[in-house]
Amino acid sequence: MKSRMIAPLAVVALTAGLAACSTGDDALTPADAEALADEEVTLHVAIDEGLEDEAIEAFETRAAEFTEQHPHITVEAQEYTWTGTTFAADLAGGTLPTVFTVPFTDGRGLIERQQIADISALVAELPYADQFNETVAAAGQSADGAQWAVPVAAYGQGIHYNRALFAEAGLDPDAPPTTWEEVREAARTISEETGQTGLGMMTSSNTGGWILTTLVYAMGGRAEAVDGEEVTATIDTPDYKEALEYLHAMRWEDDSMGDEFLYDWATSHADFGAGKIGMMISGGGDYGNLVTQNAMNPDDYGVTVLPLEGDDAAVLGGGTLAAVDAKATPAEQAAAVEWIDFYYLGKLTTQEGAVADAEAAAAQDQPVGAPILPVFDKATYDRSQEWIADLINVPLEQFAPYSDRIYDQPLAAEPPAATQDLYATLDPVVQAVLTDENADIDTLLADAEQQVQTLIDRG
Repeated sequence: MKSRMIAPLAVVALTAGLAACSTGDDALTPADAEALADEEVTLHVAIDEGLEDEAIEAFETRAAEFTEQHPHITVEAQEYTWTGTTFAADLAGGTLPTVFTVPFTDGRGLIERQQIADISALVAELPYADQFNETVAAAGQSADGAQWAVPVAAYGQGIHYNRALFAEAGLDPDAPPTTWEEVREAARTISEETGQTGLGMMTSSNTGGWILTTLVYAMGGRAEAVDGEEVTATIDTPDYKEALEYLHAMRWEDDSMGDEFLYDWATSHADFGAGKIGMMISGGGDYGNLVTQNAMNPDDYGVTVLPLEGDDAAVLGGGTLAAVDAKATPAEQAAAVEWIDFYYLGKLTTQEGAVADAEAAAAQDQPVGAPILPVFDKATYDRSQEWIADLINVPLEQFAPYSDRIYDQPLAAEPPAATQDLYATLDPVVQAVLTDENADIDTLLADAEQQVQTLIDRG
């Protein structure tokens, strides 16, 4: 890599009516990209915040390989982590990298508002463009099916658990809970026997609504009902009430949820990695973050699938899209697609890319081969795992309760309309239930549904 820059993200006020910077009519064509093939470009690419030196070195190894293949492109890394409460301001302020990632829930809105570049013509030329899982690919597509943003990771929610705390509490780490009642019992036992938090619950930066909705899906409910073009919020329902009453009982009857009720994604993972939380609900692919950014002992890590109870119970699924800044020049857009192909997807689709990525990670003692829910079909994923079999350095047997069962569980997409707004509206609902023993759940849900429906109707 020719140089590396770690730049802080500025936070500025979001202004109304953010102007579009890219339109479908201006989409870069393959012929345009070919004409720009030798133009000198500096490409700012996202790198996770807070990485350990070894992880940064592994990234730099891959970036150096990229620039060797593309000598006209200078790669400069910029620290970036998507956060629901600040992303809109970062987007408006122009502080994002040229290539950045967003959750599936943001894709359609960014495309409709033309706040990312239309790279669909270039993506369509990639050799695996027609091999994406259709449900996964849809998150980054415009209404006409053009792939403006590229799915690079997918997940199904799971329960992460600390095997050491399980053992200390007298629980079997190889037999994690399989029902919600067993989850509750395990949380209470961990809290009583170890003094640590039995179940850590995210509640802020849109994560409270996300995890609450995960519980609702797993118990058979949904957040929204869709009938053609009409979307109706379904929050003031027995399903949401059941999920909140479950959390209320764990908090106030069992005292198994600790004393931190403002966790977001980063802080919950930090405490889980530090051995302060026995169980937490999050995306099934969080192992890399836990060991590389939160120094978790791999021997202590365990993950299992969510219990599914109810007639229409399903695992809430989502993922990550790679997108390109709408202000990127044509040459930068072409370089960005080259980077997405190389860095994010080459390791999933080619043996050379898979081995190179695994070797770079292994050389820096980074995780290799942690099971994930693939963005392509399972056969493609299994083949990529075979390519790197000799380099896998994670305790696969500790993932078995998740990896052996996740493919058999029904997956359901996140709520389709005003998704992050819905989650944000539910954050204070979860906080209220965990901090006020007398919280009026019925009123909280009725008010939240009215607010969310207003947001949905605004579009």
